[in-house]
Amino acid sequence: MSYYQGNDLRKPSGGKKRPHRKKRKYELGRPPTETRLSNVDERVIIRVRGGNVKVRLKKAAYANVIIPGENKAKKVRILGIEETPSNPEYARRGIITKGAIIRTELGLAKVLSRPGQDGVINAILIEKK
Repeated sequence: MSYYQGNDLRKPSGGKKRPHRKKRKYELGRPPTETRLSNVDERVIIRVRGGNVKVRLKKAAYANVIIPGENKAKKVRILGIEETPSNPEYARRGIITKGAIIRTELGLAKVLSRPGQDGVINAILIEKK
């Protein structure tokens, strides 16, 4: 199954558009990277359009947590996932996305980065232990 990222073949009204050309290989997308909680970090480097590279975080064990009062950041171990506003099922499956609330050694933190696109988990501390 392919992931088409090109122009949609329907009008905003719901009517069909007549395609003026076929789909192109460069319009293909990829399935989303579901970053899972693990005991080690695992990154994958993929080539994207234009010869650029994208670092995808497949498995995560650590997060860079910003402590607001001290203006410091620390690398801490992730202990669990409390909730994921984008999809409640993700928290049950152990998948980390942007906006997820994670439990760390320092306390609860909110994920600010996109792990599947950035290759790192940056979070801000919202509740101390």
